[in-house]
Amino acid sequence: MYKTGILNSEISKVLSDLGHTDKIMIADCGLPVPEGVKKIDLALTFGKPSFEEVFDLIKEHMEIEQLIIANEMIKQNSALYVKLLSWNIDITTESHASLKTLSNEVKAVIRTGEAKPYANVILTSGVLF
Repeated sequence: MYKTGILNSEISKVLSDLGHTDKIMIADCGLPVPEGVKKIDLALTFGKPSFEEVFDLIKEHMEIEQLIIANEMIKQNSALYVKLLSWNIDITTESHASLKTLSNEVKAVIRTGEAKPYANVILTSGVLF
C-alpha cells in the first residue's frame, strides 16, 4: 500500500504522468467538465472537500509553473485569490468563459465540493530541473 502521498490512485497517476507545460484543473462543484476530459470527482457535499484542501495537497506533490484563474475570482472570491497570491506562483487571468474553453486542454479536472464562486484554477506543470 502507498505509504505517503496522495492516496487517490487517479490523482496520483495523473500527477505522475505530467510533463513540462501539461495542465490539470481543480474545480468547484459547479464547473462543467468538457466531454473527453478525465474527471476525478472528489465532491462529497457542498464544501467538502474544499478547494483549498485539494489545492494545498496538489501543490505539495506537483511542481507548478503557472496558475490560470478567471478574472472574476479577484472581486467575487477575493479570499481565495489572496490565498493563491501567497504561494508566489505566476498567475494569469482570463474571463470565466475563456477558462471554461481552456479546460478542454487539461489532462484532468479534479472536482471538489467547493460551493464558492469562481473557485477554479488551471495548473501548468513545471519541471524539476
